[in-house]
Amino acid sequence: MDPIIIIGTGLAGFSTARELRKHDADTPLILLSRDDGGYYYKPDISEALGKGNTPDDLIKKPAATVAEELTADVRPHVEVQSIDAAAREMRLADQTLRYSKLVLANGAEPIRLPLAGDGADDVFKVNNRTHYAAFRPAIDRAERVAVLGAGLIGCEFSNDLAAHGMRVDCIDPIDWPLQRFLPQACGVAVREGLSAAGVAWHLGRTVTAVQRNPAGGLRVELDDATVLEVDAVLSAVGLRPATALAATAGLRINHGVVVDRHLQTSDPHIHALGDCAEVDGLFRPFVAPLMQAARALGRTLAGKPTAVRYPALPIIVKTPACPTIVYPPVKQGGNWRIDGEAPDLEASCVADDGRLTGFALTGAATQQRGRYIKAAPPMLG
Repeated sequence: MDPIIIIGTGLAGFSTARELRKHDADTPLILLSRDDGGYYYKPDISEALGKGNTPDDLIKKPAATVAEELTADVRPHVEVQSIDAAAREMRLADQTLRYSKLVLANGAEPIRLPLAGDGADDVFKVNNRTHYAAFRPAIDRAERVAVLGAGLIGCEFSNDLAAHGMRVDCIDPIDWPLQRFLPQACGVAVREGLSAAGVAWHLGRTVTAVQRNPAGGLRVELDDATVLEVDAVLSAVGLRPATALAATAGLRINHGVVVDRHLQTSDPHIHALGDCAEVDGLFRPFVAPLMQAARALGRTLAGKPTAVRYPALPIIVKTPACPTIVYPPVKQGGNWRIDGEAPDLEASCVADDGRLTGFALTGAATQQRGRYIKAAPPMLG
């Protein structure tokens, strides 16, 4: 019997494997990993410094333990070169593997900014434990760090670094932190909370160049002629779904790999989930939707077809300097209504007919999340 093969051993890959084994203990299972194949929880990375966790501390289970628990063949340091969907084969560097079913759980890649300067290649990007292992030595001896990006990951890293006593310069062309998710009043509350923790903001600004400083460290040049002298630079401007491998299989791709409610791609033998997948037209690269998808896909792979459903799944932003929970509006349009006084704000996005379509809570107002979740519409019903 040809195995089920899962490409990717992040949260999406391992969660799918665990869910499959709840319903099917016998089908041969192979997990292909670009790194060492150990299980870790990726969201832990952006708060590892404050918790005193080293890159090795992040590993919850080594590959051998995972393989034993899942009765699976976990193969580390494997790069898949291409997929032949018609033959149900994939080509590795030194062999070809056949599959009965294939799961793409290979995530996303950090967006690379087109930076000028001889220090551009010294800018760190952190999207997995291997990246963090390279970044950590630089910040262990740093006093000042520049973070490029004031979105979700940029704010979380800024909070973590500042809480560790570092001076953080956060740079982004947007007008307030988390502008993609939060109304302005809530974004300002986050800005003020992180400012008090030691974050200096350079909003409405872009980085034009990163130069190596002869005296050590880096010089970050902004478009208003500001120059920041820092010890390290982290780029956290976002991720792009990893779709190159899916393209070799001729799969349909939009923003991510296009899948239906059964997480099936345009090829009936290939499924996808997580940061690389666009589910029924919805792209939500966050942990809670991923876990819902893994539960459904585990059943489907075991011969029990199950459509994924997303209830109201808010995003918990790990910024203790200003606790924040946001449920982005399910539909376009609507108006934000703000209640409370900063930093304790309740923001409701309300449609023209008066129905709640999304919400954002900051500070002590995050304690009201249960009430808002009950009133919010499902993300994917």
